[in-house]
Formats: sequence, C-alpha cells, structure tokens
Amino acid sequence: MKLKWERFLMVEVQSESVEELEGVEAGAKPTTSLYRRRSPLSSPQYQIERLAAVDLSHTPHHGDFAKTLASQGIRSFRPARLEIFQINVGKLCNMTCRHCHVDAGPDRVQENMDRDTVDACLRALDQTEAHTVDLTGGAPELNPHFRYLVEECVARGKHVIDRCNLTVLLLPRMHDLPEWFAERGVEIVCSLPHYRKFNTDAQRGDGTFEKSIEALRRLNAVGYGNGDPQRRLTLMSNPAGAFLTGNQAKMEQEWKAGLEKNHGVRFDRLIALNNMPISRFLEWLEQSGNLQRYMEVLVNAYNPATVAGLMCRNTLSVSWDGRLFDCDFNQMLDLECQPPGQRPHIRDFDLKLLAQREIVTGSHCFGCTAGAGSSCGGAIDA
Repeated sequence: MKLKWERFLMVEVQSESVEELEGVEAGAKPTTSLYRRRSPLSSPQYQIERLAAVDLSHTPHHGDFAKTLASQGIRSFRPARLEIFQINVGKLCNMTCRHCHVDAGPDRVQENMDRDTVDACLRALDQTEAHTVDLTGGAPELNPHFRYLVEECVARGKHVIDRCNLTVLLLPRMHDLPEWFAERGVEIVCSLPHYRKFNTDAQRGDGTFEKSIEALRRLNAVGYGNGDPQRRLTLMSNPAGAFLTGNQAKMEQEWKAGLEKNHGVRFDRLIALNNMPISRFLEWLEQSGNLQRYMEVLVNAYNPATVAGLMCRNTLSVSWDGRLFDCDFNQMLDLECQPPGQRPHIRDFDLKLLAQREIVTGSHCFGCTAGAGSSCGGAIDA
C-alpha cells in the first residue's frame, strides 16, 4: 500500500516541469533540504543536542524554559480548551526556503498524509469542539487529498486556514484554487518575508517576490483582501536575520501602504513570527556564527505575558503520519505529546486523556515567548 502511495505522489510531482515544481528557485542558487543533503541537522535529536550545547548559564534561569515557567508559579504546564486542530499534511513543497523549520522541499515526496490518516483526523475532529482547522505543510495544496479534507472540514462548519507559500498557486494544476478557496470561505495565510523584493528574495530565492505578488493579485481578483470575513487574506512574515520580529501593528500599516502603492495589492491583516532556532534556520545560525547570540536574545527577551496565549495551549498538532504533538515546532523536533497511558496517535484520539497531559517544552520555546511573543496567530502580547 505504501509503495502504491509513493508511486502516485511521484506521478503527481513529475506532472510538473522542474521549473514549475521548484517555482521561484529555477535560475537561482537553490537551497536543498537537510534531508536531501544528508545533513546531521536533518535529525531532530541532533538539533535538540545542538540547542542543548549552547551555553546559556549566564542568562536568567540558565536558559531553562521549565525553570522560567516555574519562576512564574507555573509548575505544571497544561493545555487549555482545544480550539484549533492543526494538520500538517506533508513536507512536499515546490520551494526550499532558507528559513524553513519543516525542511520541506520538492524531494520530500514520501512524507505526505494518506487518505486513511486524513479520515482519522476527521473522526477525531468530530470528537472536539475545535472551531478552526489549520492546514499546513510543506505546501499543503500538493497533497492529493487536500481538497477532500477542506471540503469535509467546511461541511462540518469549521473555519479552515490554508497556510500557503503563494508561489504554489501559479502551478498549472492550481490555477483554479483562488476561486475554489473563495467559494468555500477558506482563510489564506500567506508566507511573505517582506513587502520589498530584496528582503523576500534573500530569504526565499530569486524571483519569489514577483511570483508572490502575482499570486496575491489573483487572490485579490476573487475578493480576498477587501475586508470580507469569508475571504480573509493574511500575510505572515519572518525576520530575515538573527533578530526578533518588529511591532506587528506598525508593520501591518507599513506593509499595507507599501504593497498598495507599489503593486496594487491588498490584504486584511499581517502576523509576524519569530524564527525558531530549528531545522534550516538553525543551520543558518550555525553557519553565520549567530547561534549563541540568537539564543541569548530569545532567552533575555522572555515575556511572561505571552504564556497564556501560546499555541500549544489551545492547539493540537497532527503530523503527516498521524502522530500528535503539542505544537508544530515540537512536531519538527519529534517531541510527541504525552497523554497519560495513551499512544499519541490520531487513530487513538482521546480528548479527555489529551486534556490531562503536560505540554512538552524545551529551549526552542523561548522563540514563542520572546518580545511580543510568536504563535501561529502572530504576536501574543500586541
């Protein structure tokens, strides 16, 4: 069954030309995935070891996140009510961005959610009162069951979010997606590092910005970005270097003015996320000599006001193979959630047991609690 699945995905991938599949990277110096390069950092355990090796003894609580929480009186870090069901449908992507915490790319063909696991997600969703289904990847649109999953979630009255890299909408077989999304009221959360060409291309490859603008125009043409809550267009930005994201509200004003004036593009809101010190961004931090300094920045910028709004408290993250995690970042570090006496897999979903779990934390969690905070919904302490 697995072999048949892999062959199907290979046919899907081969149906696009190399230029189409790799999107903006044709003609640029393409980044390849850690997995493809057989980098030691492709191992989640190795990433954890590298973070643990950073000397944070001179920072508050020695850079220990659990001790930092305990200093606030939080000795048992547990989830709140489940509101968001986040599903990572795979690591296949038409891009290989330099900051990607998923290590996604055109070569990640095998890690894609199959139909049985999609259906298990839907059965689990039916046991919850979660109001939102957050679909991510890779490029989630490349999963062959993506449209089926969206349709089923919409039929259940859920608010559906598609985390889109924008350039995927320019692939020939995706040409109808903007209108298809609009008809179903799907919120599009688009990754765009900056509203200027240089900053975006530096992070995502030459040509990315122009293709992203074209995709945004297509979304505007079907009603996205005009204030319609049923056609909400959100842009998501990550810093281009080893520093925290800027003020989200001010950035939104600046971006709206810049994109409208220079490109005639509109969007509804901006969310700004700190880069997490994992995967390909961790590789960049090491290669540029910024790892020590960046971890110090994150620890020293810890903001206790962000803790209540962290995504790990109201979100459950499901991996492409159905395993369960407290958040998307824990998923990439292979830190499975730990419900008492239960195997953490979507097939064995038990909401009551999951509500009793302790949230798994590590030094990477300072990335979500630094400054104004950084969660899937953007700044926390805005």
